[in-house]
Parts: sequence; C-alpha cells; structure tokens
Amino acid sequence: MREINRNLVLNLIKRRGPVSRVELARLSGLSPATISGIIGDFIRSGLVQEMGQGQSTGGRRPVMLRLNHKAGFVVGAKLMEHAIVTAVTDLDANVLHHQLWPLEVGAGQAADPGRLIDRLILAIERTIVHQGVARAQLLGIGVGMAGLVDAVKGVSRYSPFFGWQDVQIAAPLQEHFQLPVYLENDVNTLTIAEQWFGYGQGVEHFVVVTVGRGIGAGIVLNGQFYRGALGGAGEVGHMKLQPRGPRCDCGAHGCLEALASDTAILRQAKEAVAAGRATALAEVEALTLEAVRQAAEGGDRLARRLLAEAGRWLGLGIANLVNLLNPQLVIVGGEGVRAGEMRLAPMRAAISENAFRGLADQLDIVIEPSGDVTWARGAACLVLGELFKSPMHSARAGGWVTNMA
Repeated sequence: MREINRNLVLNLIKRRGPVSRVELARLSGLSPATISGIIGDFIRSGLVQEMGQGQSTGGRRPVMLRLNHKAGFVVGAKLMEHAIVTAVTDLDANVLHHQLWPLEVGAGQAADPGRLIDRLILAIERTIVHQGVARAQLLGIGVGMAGLVDAVKGVSRYSPFFGWQDVQIAAPLQEHFQLPVYLENDVNTLTIAEQWFGYGQGVEHFVVVTVGRGIGAGIVLNGQFYRGALGGAGEVGHMKLQPRGPRCDCGAHGCLEALASDTAILRQAKEAVAAGRATALAEVEALTLEAVRQAAEGGDRLARRLLAEAGRWLGLGIANLVNLLNPQLVIVGGEGVRAGEMRLAPMRAAISENAFRGLADQLDIVIEPSGDVTWARGAACLVLGELFKSPMHSARAGGWVTNMA
C-alpha cells in the first residue's frame, strides 16, 4: 500500500504540477499527514522540488511542488538494420543528446549477436560520456528493435533484420552497465511513449500504427499496454488482405505490409520503371519514398497512383483494427507518413468507408512522423514507464524505483 500511495502521488505531481500538498490530499484521498511524509521523502531524494508559493484560497499561500526532471536520466537505443540510434533523456522524456551509429560491417557480421551487442554497448557508453551524465544518475536503459520480443525475459524471439531466434539482449547489457535494461518491440516503445508523454496520456483505448519499411501497431486497452500472450500483439503488417496478392517478406502473400508499406510502393515503382512505362521515376538516380512523393507532387500519374493505393490499403487495415478494438484514438506515425496527403487522404477515406457503422464517427486520427530520435526516445520511455507505473500493474518493477523515490 505504501508503494501504491507513493506512485499515486508521484503521478499526480507529474500530471498536475505545480500542485500543493493540500491539492494532492484532495485529489488522492490520502490524509495530509501521509502526503507530508511522501513529499518529504521525494524532496530528500531530489525527485520533487518546491517552487515558491501559489495563490491563497483563504489561508496561508500554499507551497507548490513539481517533478524535478533532472533528478535522473535514462538511455534509449533503437537497433536498426544498418545503424543504432541512441539518446539520453530526462524524466520528462526530453531528448538531451542523440547520436546515430552506423553498423559498418557486412550483412553476415551484422547478424552475429555477440558482435552487434558489443557495438551496442560501445554506442551507449559513448553516448553517456558525451552527455556527461553521472552513472549514479542513470536509472536504466531501454532498447527497441523490430520483430517478436519477449519483454519479460529481454529476449529477441525473432528478428527479421538479423535472422535471430531466441537471442538474449537485455542480460549482457545489464551485466555490463549494472543497470535495469528493458527490451521491447520498437513499435511498442513508441506506444509506451505516447501513453506516458504524448497524445495517449489519459486515453483509455488507443492504437499506434507505424508505417515505413514495414507496418506495425502498438495497443493500449483499458489504460493498459497490451503485448499479447507471446509479445506478438500488433503484427498488423501481416494481416492478410489479398490472398493471391504480392509476396511479403514473411513468405506469405497479400499481407498488409506487402500492399501498403514503403517497401511495397518502391517495389511497384521499380517494376514500372523496369517495364519501360513512361514515368518521371525513370529519371530518378535513387528511387526512394521521397523521390516518389516529389514525382507525385510534380504531377506524375504513376507516383500519385502508388501513394493513393498504398494509402487505401493502409486505411483498410486500420479500419479492421477499429472494428476489432474500437479505440478512441489512432496515432499514425513512422517515416512513411512523410509521403503526405496523397497517401494519408485515401487512408482516412478508407477508414471511414470500412469501419463498422458508428465506430469511426468519434475516432480521433493523429499523424505523427517518426525519425531516428523519436524511436530512441521511445526506447528511453521503457524505463520512464516503469518509474511511473503503479506497482499493481508492474510485473517487472524493481527496487531501483523504491530507492529513487
């Protein structure tokens, strides 16, 4: 009960600060004496600061309290196919420093777990040194990567980029840094970040859909992040929409990812150019999604059609999620949303046309592009989420939360 009360007060200060002790007692239902004891502990640990007096409501002017965002720091890292991106954040998930670390090795070497983990440790070490954060102020490390992840055991069950199966990631990092290390699917890291610090704050039911090389989703139901039985919830990119459709990287045919991802757009564009169709894309030196977007804005019919078709397929996939989960909010992010309205407008239309009657009427759709920094920040939020999570819902909460707060 003591830890639950402390967590309740900590979250109230995070959400409502600056806030007085009197207001905390009213909002929490705890006694003034209990509040005073908890706040005293927080102030002594440096987690909470007094910041002057507020407005009087008839008696003495209250002393206002706020979270000290510099009381601790966390590191986030995103493992990508050809690079690692790292970031250091404060307790409010503000990125203080980030860096991209290319994986300057061949595909066979990159697939070697020991070699890549050594590279990851080096990248994190250099990031910490560059930011100048004292080790005593570091609360933990979060790592995000694509594929199927066992978050409880810190194991990559399957990595589509590296061909891994059952590779332990968290344990060697934890042994090296002597800090809590959390591993999670990369889309889930963004979802956790949205839940604690973004558009998902206070939203009971929402979904984050990311679009890029692949398509994935993170899910929050009844205010709780949902991983599924094996950690594989949200693999919407492999929802089958066209049984005889194009082959997906997973080996199946007609997956949403094979129809709506950036990879699908570029595959179709290359096929059109190889077939000799008259298109501005034939003159492009490097065929990228940005090149397709620019060609579409210049009036190229093929580029416009490819973006629109991908958007419609994406909207159909999201409509299926809406019909299944009935969220209040859908956040669409990832590098792919930079293609703009020629992709997003057909997506919205398809959601509206294919969602079950009434389910999309009050659905909020937010577009939020994601870059390297966003992914690393999301990984850092794995640690921050544990800090603010109630002990009642945390199977992995450790003594470090108690010691700090």
